[in-house]
Amino acid sequence: MPYTYQTPEAWEALGNHPLGVWVADQRHYYAAGTLDAKRVTELQNLGMVWSVHASAWEAGLAVVRDYAAVHGHLLPPASTVWGGDGFALGGFLKNARQAAKKARENAVRRANGETGISYAGELPESRMEALNEIDPGWAPEGWEIGWQRCYRLLLAHVQAGGELPAGPGDVVVQGEDLAVWIAGQVAVWERLVPAQQYLLETLGVHPENEGVPRVPARRSQDELWERNMTAARQYHAREGHLRVPRQHREDVDGELVGLGSFISNTRRRADKLSPQRRDALTALGMRW
Repeated sequence: MPYTYQTPEAWEALGNHPLGVWVADQRHYYAAGTLDAKRVTELQNLGMVWSVHASAWEAGLAVVRDYAAVHGHLLPPASTVWGGDGFALGGFLKNARQAAKKARENAVRRANGETGISYAGELPESRMEALNEIDPGWAPEGWEIGWQRCYRLLLAHVQAGGELPAGPGDVVVQGEDLAVWIAGQVAVWERLVPAQQYLLETLGVHPENEGVPRVPARRSQDELWERNMTAARQYHAREGHLRVPRQHREDVDGELVGLGSFISNTRRRADKLSPQRRDALTALGMRW
């Protein structure tokens, strides 16, 4: 209820009553511990929300849990909107990370003997713990969220028994082409911090490892599409159909293209394809 809310004139004797102010006063008395217990019960029976900020946090946390249950992490892009009400989840978590960072920094300052440091803008420990319980890696220190997200997606892929992707389009998860990402990490290996290098090495990614996909890190989406279509046409010309096994990789000019993954992923997002791309695959016998 807004602070300025007044009851309608049509309520006659109760019309134009500053109800918003009265409700705010009751919250103040409750927080101060001076509100009579009987009145507390009466207001609670009417659905009284004692802390607007706490209520908003709990609502956001419910959306956070739902997102994590679907995606397996709490590392969405900042622009992510989730839930039936269009909750700005990416912004919610971005703000929480900033508040958590401030809390960590201030904790160090206090431990070093500084005094008079305000707690304003810090993420309370209870809220930090709530997010840690959902995803311990939700607020990485030392690198960007985008890096952490791709690492977690690759980790989940490997833990599920998958191999490192052989080329663009082989493993695309939640919009991230993991082969392209790996190639990008190898290209800047010396600029990664030791912890990042270690995490990648535990998954079998080494700069000198022949198993690491040597693919252009900046291929455009159109170039990736054409490369996969070249593999599809080659396969169709040889086999006479496009019923490609999920793990099949097609050799195109010495590059192993993850054609099986491409076909599977494309079938799942058929409704997002342009008519031209859909027609091109249909002409090769694509089964939608």
